[in-house]
Amino acid sequence: MLDALKKLRQHLLTGVSFAIPFIACGGIMIAAAIAFAPMTASGPDFSHSPVLKLILDIGSTAFTLLLPVLAGYIAYSIAGKPGLVPGFVGGYLSGEVKAGFLGALLAGLLAGYVVQLLKKIPVSKYIRSIMPILIIPIVSASVVGVVMLRVLGVPMADLMTFLAAWLKTRGTGNAVVLGLNRGAMIAFDMGGPVNKAAFFFGAAMIKEGNYTVMGACAAAICTPPLGLGLATLINRQLWNEEEREAGIAGLAMGMIGITEGAIPFGRRPRMGTSAD
Repeated sequence: MLDALKKLRQHLLTGVSFAIPFIACGGIMIAAAIAFAPMTASGPDFSHSPVLKLILDIGSTAFTLLLPVLAGYIAYSIAGKPGLVPGFVGGYLSGEVKAGFLGALLAGLLAGYVVQLLKKIPVSKYIRSIMPILIIPIVSASVVGVVMLRVLGVPMADLMTFLAAWLKTRGTGNAVVLGLNRGAMIAFDMGGPVNKAAFFFGAAMIKEGNYTVMGACAAAICTPPLGLGLATLINRQLWNEEEREAGIAGLAMGMIGITEGAIPFGRRPRMGTSAD
């Protein structure tokens, strides 16, 4: 049971690791376009800013590809290359039916395990050669497509809508608690599975039109590397040369939202103990 859970976590983290660059690219480009566009009562106006509109469109495209990539590489982690087609199809359909990242996670898992089952079916040697390039993609994509469009899609979309609506109705006190919770999860393992779970929840809420959750996540993401990087600059004598270099890297990584910049300091011996 424990081994199965570890494998499941690894499959999910594989998909997440491939999807995060799309979030970073899309988020930064969209934010930059909105930041420099003239603001009106109804929001940013791109009618007289074709370059900013171009940047916005490219960033939006990166965000659109997020769900197919997430589901595709979860399936790839489970079943190898034959899992890519049903995974990408399931992730795309998750976006189409508004099932969000939760739908993409389920689509990726479903695609991977369906392909695994198909690969175990005994077939003639004449058919075996075309199984991974023709039969498995068609059959698995059909199964995943039917499940996403007719079974899981609507319930998952309703769940995402509920989460978005619930977050919008929370008062200030609840928002503070939520922010503390997301921040603690982000900083807990500095890029590990707990961090990724909080990060993807925030990203999912962006797609649902709620930016508050990701705001808390973004603030927490940069705090450990920036804090430790500043510490190595403010009181340099407390740190050895290797740690001071890691501090500079941590500052750079913290400024672009990479929590892993704090990892080199995680194994530092406590004050008053010997490093030998």
